[in-house]
Amino acid sequence: MDRQEVLEGLADVAVELLGVDKAQVTEGARFDEDLDVDSLGLVEFVMAVEDRFDVKVPEDKLEGITTVGQAADLVLEMAGSPAEPAETGPRGPNAVSGAG
Repeated sequence: MDRQEVLEGLADVAVELLGVDKAQVTEGARFDEDLDVDSLGLVEFVMAVEDRFDVKVPEDKLEGITTVGQAADLVLEMAGSPAEPAETGPRGPNAVSGAG
């Protein structure tokens, strides 16, 4: 996925969830001042973005994210990491637990 795809996805989420005009969702748009998103709205936005891009954004990574462009960078960074830990080894009733 490239930056443009992420920006378009963020704009789609913002339009659907926040009810803003797509033209308002630019790289420099600030969530609080330009898009009028409160803290609860931002939490919902992050959850929707995680679902949209199949990423998990740790809370500590959200510090200092104030613009759509910064959010796009964060999504791209998180896309390099799996949303859930990778499964290693077989699963099921006959799986070896590693104890032996």
